[in-house]
Amino acid sequence: MITKPKLKTMQKVKIEVKKEVKVDGRKNNTGRPVNKKSNRQKRLAKQAFYADVNNQFKKGNQFKLNRGDYSTYAYIPSDDNLDSLGCIANEAGGYVCNVSYIGRTKVQGYTFVLGKRVNVELNLKTLQFVK
Repeated sequence: MITKPKLKTMQKVKIEVKKEVKVDGRKNNTGRPVNKKSNRQKRLAKQAFYADVNNQFKKGNQFKLNRGDYSTYAYIPSDDNLDSLGCIANEAGGYVCNVSYIGRTKVQGYTFVLGKRVNVELNLKTLQFVK
């Protein structure tokens, strides 16, 4: 008579699974370094600079026109939003000019001197914002 061999039962084995978590919080990192000198990165940096300067101007941050200029100016948006975009005032709160156009890198305005209209154009790239 053939007897079946007795099988030994295996004891339960506990397996711990440890998940590797990235410390810096990056997702979908390709591992490739960014080429800061590429044309795309230069263009993106320029666009970010223009957006930052435009936001600072629209918030009403004070700015200087030239480095040697001691007077500071600020943009004050219009309350009624009907006809004008607002005006530019100096640090004492005095009116300087009306704003007729706000672009990405340029602000156009006008004021009247001795009954004649004088156009004013500001380049946002050259303004020095006061911190």
